[in-house]
Amino acid sequence: MREEVQTNPHDLDEETLFVVSQTFKALGDPTRIRILNLLCCKEYSVNDIAEELNLGQSTVSHQLRFLKNLRLVKFRREGTTLYYSSADDHIMNLLHQAIDHAKH
Repeated sequence: MREEVQTNPHDLDEETLFVVSQTFKALGDPTRIRILNLLCCKEYSVNDIAEELNLGQSTVSHQLRFLKNLRLVKFRREGTTLYYSSADDHIMNLLHQAIDHAKH
């Protein structure tokens, strides 16, 4: 049985509110959802993401910068190429639950 965490509505400080709202903002954009969903299984370069999702490289770079600032994606450098991957399993679980819910 899963234990539910009880939160007091008065326990939400401004920083927590901001982080939660930014997370939902990130998940509220179809392009970012597509990128996060792609990155759930393996890492991709910006060019690979752009090709796989049929998006412009500048669009992908812009969205990755947003996701990186929220620490939802991480990257590693290999030569001059950056490879991006998911950085937050909690958010990926939330995303996949939302996708599963939408499909029902």
